[in-house]
Amino acid sequence: MALVIVTGMSGAGKSIAINALEDMGYYCVDNLPSKFLVSFADLYGMAENKQEKKIATVVDIRGKEMFGDFFQAMEELSRRNYPYRILFLETDTQTLINRYKFTRRRHPLMEEGGLGMGEAIEREREFLKKTRLKADYIVDTSALKPMELRERVMSLLSEEPEREAMVIRVMSFGFREGIPSDADLVLDVRCLPNPYYLPELREHTGKEECIQKYILSFEESRTFLEKVKDMLTFLLPLYRKEGKGELVVAFGCTGGRHRSVCFAQLTGSYLEEQNNRVLVTHRELKEM
Repeated sequence: MALVIVTGMSGAGKSIAINALEDMGYYCVDNLPSKFLVSFADLYGMAENKQEKKIATVVDIRGKEMFGDFFQAMEELSRRNYPYRILFLETDTQTLINRYKFTRRRHPLMEEGGLGMGEAIEREREFLKKTRLKADYIVDTSALKPMELRERVMSLLSEEPEREAMVIRVMSFGFREGIPSDADLVLDVRCLPNPYYLPELREHTGKEECIQKYILSFEESRTFLEKVKDMLTFLLPLYRKEGKGELVVAFGCTGGRHRSVCFAQLTGSYLEEQNNRVLVTHRELKEM
């Protein structure tokens, strides 16, 4: 039996995530109070062919009166040897405010003592800090479209027994838009030659051969790439030993279109060749 617990910020996309899991064959329950998690696992675990059963549930701030039972439930699940994974979704405050305005809905905590939208969001974020630390997967949905979030969830939780369980997400970003909040390793490539200053290359991206060829024509770029490969070869077994579910490696340059994209592409290809589960994304490009 496999149990996935979807939690995180209100408005971050938990409904999209649980729908994606349902399409993957999980039996899903939305807004299950924490105190019933163990009973839910018990009941479903007694079903026939329980080794093949996949169940998922959303636990969030809507059940705040009973959310305090969450950590006790996790301890009990572990004691009974029920395998589980926690998927935590988060989004930056301004994006959440914009989403609530668009849907004309109220944040669940706004009912408490006249809190404004921003105050309610920050109070929830503080409330969920400990839960975030327990998560196997953390996904920042600020820049994700619904279909992209769906694809991310399906990629993270797909079953590929011939590969390592940990998913490595290699991403590019531009520092001018801020560092991704879910990045585990941030590599700054702004020190390397920039194709932006060549008019004939400016409108291309690091996904294209002409940009990659230009960047790798410099010895420092080639050396950097080899050292990144060596570093990841050393680190990946350590992260797996720790039991990490997802490792996010983020390459950043100024605008997030040339150097960072190039190194994300090349690093992703290298990791795939080593039979890792890899997802490559480019935050600042329209095409993902």
